[in-house]
Amino acid sequence: MENITEVVGYAASLGVLLSFLMKDLKTLRIVNSIGCLLFVLYGVMLHYSYPIILTNVSIIGINLYYLTRKP
Repeated sequence: MENITEVVGYAASLGVLLSFLMKDLKTLRIVNSIGCLLFVLYGVMLHYSYPIILTNVSIIGINLYYLTRKP
């Protein structure tokens, strides 16, 4: 199980890192949200690491707010 947890953690880091290479802000927020979602999963796999979970759920919420608001 430990190896799977590490893979999820690395995938989450890669997702967040790749999001900052996006030129389009909407794409950035979508890719970043996927990375954050993986970090939430990673936090759960670490026996509920609440700092990881809460931070990334908050970032997903911010991303969703900006993705769904009317211009």
